[in-house]
Amino acid sequence: MRSLLRRLLLDTRYTLVGFPTALIGFVLMVTGFCVGLGTAVIWLGVPLLVGTLMVARGFADAERGWLSDVLKRPPVRPRYKPAPPGAGWFRRLVNPLTSGQSWLDLLHGVVNLPFAILAFVLTVVFWVIPISGLAWPLYGLVTSRIPGNVELPELLGLGDGYLVNAIFYVSVGLAFAVLAPFVVRGAALMRAGLGRALLTGVAELHERIDDLAQGRAAAVSAEANALRKLERDIHDGPQQRLVSLAMELSRAQRQLGKDPEAARATIGSAITATRETLDELRALSRGIAPPILSDRGLAPALAALAGRCTVPVELDVRTVLRYQAAVENAIYYACAETLTNVAKHSRATSCTVQLDQVGGVLMLTIGDDGVGGAHVAKGHGLAGLTDRLRAVDGELTVRSPDGGPTLVVAEVPCG
Repeated sequence: MRSLLRRLLLDTRYTLVGFPTALIGFVLMVTGFCVGLGTAVIWLGVPLLVGTLMVARGFADAERGWLSDVLKRPPVRPRYKPAPPGAGWFRRLVNPLTSGQSWLDLLHGVVNLPFAILAFVLTVVFWVIPISGLAWPLYGLVTSRIPGNVELPELLGLGDGYLVNAIFYVSVGLAFAVLAPFVVRGAALMRAGLGRALLTGVAELHERIDDLAQGRAAAVSAEANALRKLERDIHDGPQQRLVSLAMELSRAQRQLGKDPEAARATIGSAITATRETLDELRALSRGIAPPILSDRGLAPALAALAGRCTVPVELDVRTVLRYQAAVENAIYYACAETLTNVAKHSRATSCTVQLDQVGGVLMLTIGDDGVGGAHVAKGHGLAGLTDRLRAVDGELTVRSPDGGPTLVVAEVPCG
């Protein structure tokens, strides 16, 4: 109830204050634009047009501040095109004329007035009628004391139908009071929608483009880091083992004619080295999406990861749908990296993995009863996982206090 009342008061302030503000802005902008455009041929109107756009920008900034309260989102201010470096005074003077957002600010100042009037009228009506209707019995009681008006016995319903009138007006007041929060909210959103479209739409689009660019950069960085790590691991591990294995086999070949027993021992050592190399290659291949993922989907692939983990894993897959390859790869890598961290660092005795689709989001939840302390700081495995998820507009949330338990949630849009 308190939040509803607070919302009603914020919306009321927005619509009531917005009307005179919109009226003043409309007069200043229309007058400045018309006079400036009419005198632009003699250059006198150029600074007047620039001044009008700067006034529009001021009113637009005020509107953006109010929008954050109405729409319950952080204020967004677009980037206005700056003057080129080294530009002369005239180029700097006319720079606002070259910014598209400046003209959108002016357009909003002009077309906002009818919306502000409608929102103002609806707000006033749905405040005045409830207050008047609910206060009507008190009004009748006070005016009945005026000479020549209804006496108190008649006031109590014994004459002239006063009680019926009182019930009617109170009922109307209650009905409008119930509807007031919704009507005022609708009026505020109607006007705020126009403001968001003209005053923050371009800025939100730029932010979205920046996010996509950062996501692509993060994906490229994550892939490059993964390839460098894989190359380094192969060079330092299996490649050295294979070189050593080749040398062992060459020595065994030379020993076959002279000392068969020594050759047999050398071949046994080579077989052991071969098994160790295969084990190391299997460990490295865990970071590469297996054929089972592309052939059969996430459920069997996650089951394979859970089966290889050295910590007992309880797997709960609640969706068997197939998704885009990028989505499935992101979830698979998230599970593989997290289970690797669990096995290496958590000292956990049990782990749970749950996969579910909630609306248009595929959610992977991994928990363990280990010592905690996991985080996404740069230089840790989870930091690279965060970049990988950002490439598909996903998010990674890690809750891992010291002493545990740890909960890792990966969310990837799949709609």
